[in-house]
Amino acid sequence: MRNHHASSFGDFRCGNCGALVSSMQTQSGVNNRNHCPYCLWSCHLDLYSSGDRLSACKAKMIPVGLTMKKSRNKYQISPRGELMLVHVCTDCESVSINRIAADDDPKTILEVFRNSLNFCLHNEDEISILRNEDMVIEQLFGMRIPA
Repeated sequence: MRNHHASSFGDFRCGNCGALVSSMQTQSGVNNRNHCPYCLWSCHLDLYSSGDRLSACKAKMIPVGLTMKKSRNKYQISPRGELMLVHVCTDCESVSINRIAADDDPKTILEVFRNSLNFCLHNEDEISILRNEDMVIEQLFGMRIPA
């Protein structure tokens, strides 16, 4: 994403669709914003942890699917957790997960999910791409689809 440098945590222009993206936490609900709420493309900014902005790559990252954030609770019965976006760098092919922000377009999130159904992710971090549409709809819209 152009105009988004390692030392900058402010608003930026999406390198994919060109939209102006606000980084205000009150609007997005996330601390470290690096993906566009409209097209969901990201920028390869972080190297070791979310918000570190240490990556030298800075290439665009395509949203390829959804996953659930792994829970630290080993006694958790249900695999429920936080819905996350999976991105792959278009240059170095690094895989990362990003929190879905409050202002991300739910229709675009659902489109990314549906496009990921035939996608095979090769990664060392063992990130599992979600395949259950009912669970995704329930997470996004807070409702179950009748059987």
